Amino acid sequence: MKRRGYLRLDDRTEIRAKHLAQDYDRHGNPRAFVRKNGRKVRIRALENAETFWPAYREALAALESGLIAARQQLNAAPGSLRWLVERYYDSSSYHMLEASTRAVRRRMLDAFCEKHGTKPYARLDAVHIAAFRDEKVRAGVPEAANSLLKVLRALFSWAADPEVRLAECNPCRDVKRIQTRSEGHHTWTVEEVFQFEDRHPVGSKARLAMALMLYTGVRASDAIRLGRQMERAGRLHFTEYKDRNRNPKDRAIPILPELRAIIDATPSGNFNYLVTEHGKPYASAKAFGNRVKSWCNMAGLPHCTAHGLRKAGATIAAERGVPAHALMALYGWTKLDQAALYTRKVDRMRLADEYMDRVVPERKEHGIVPPKPAVASGGTKGRKNAS
Repeated sequence: MKRRGYLRLDDRTEIRAKHLAQDYDRHGNPRAFVRKNGRKVRIRALENAETFWPAYREALAALESGLIAARQQLNAAPGSLRWLVERYYDSSSYHMLEASTRAVRRRMLDAFCEKHGTKPYARLDAVHIAAFRDEKVRAGVPEAANSLLKVLRALFSWAADPEVRLAECNPCRDVKRIQTRSEGHHTWTVEEVFQFEDRHPVGSKARLAMALMLYTGVRASDAIRLGRQMERAGRLHFTEYKDRNRNPKDRAIPILPELRAIIDATPSGNFNYLVTEHGKPYASAKAFGNRVKSWCNMAGLPHCTAHGLRKAGATIAAERGVPAHALMALYGWTKLDQAALYTRKVDRMRLADEYMDRVVPERKEHGIVPPKPAVASGGTKGRKNAS
């Protein structure tokens, strides 16, 4: 049975939206889609209305982008930028990316091709790429400028590969990123952690979610996959979800006593620690992130996010004297610069606290020592002649 235009999440919640369709799989589980002109995109975040609407808007945008791309693909002239992008979508380099990365990259390239897709890509050089970058900067979105540069660099790096040979060189190679002051997601403070704990006691799913991310340092994409099947000898053994296809990282994280107590006190699924209100694993890290956001709003912390907990753990560890190389082991980083971001900030604060009092002028017991009188020009011989 198919229903168009509305969706029933539970007995009390009914959603009505444009291009919305609902049906059921062979097991009787509900499925939701955005459908238009014979194309459809599935919506997986069906836990509640708070998680549904962001997922619906994302699916609708992906559907519209796909329809535009389909029309442009039919008219893509050989040698045009759109033609090159379509060849990239068919490449193994593109399909080896994570599904979420592919979706983001496709949205950016399709939007870029709406304005520049008809231009011959062979004539693009560093001056043109810098102009595309600066256009985003003038619009007030420097981070979007850097993201566009990253995507174009990957596109032309693939095209210039000797096995592909669709481009003579990568015109993005010498174009620099824009230096911005953005620090990304807000890093939770210790006071904010306590505030969240006061609102969500031990035994709640919210408290378990926070404990898993704070006491293991994992990303949201790993937190929703952790479970009892990964426990061995007091550790969690798993492979990081990020880059699992291109550069897999095996982790073995100790289960702290604080985390053990919260896990044992919280009802969960047979395998996954974190499950939805329906007892099922989260369909995606984005759906879980939206749920964490709603828990943060309940605690009066609308500026806090799931990823901010990972940063909070690294900051707390650095403040308690954990060196950079140890942070790399704790958080699975492969570059020292990632860990040094936290230790450098803590070192600056520590040094400021230790030496700030040195800027105060030192007074002697009987006051400031008067300066010595100036010596007359001409030296000793001149003074004798004057006498």
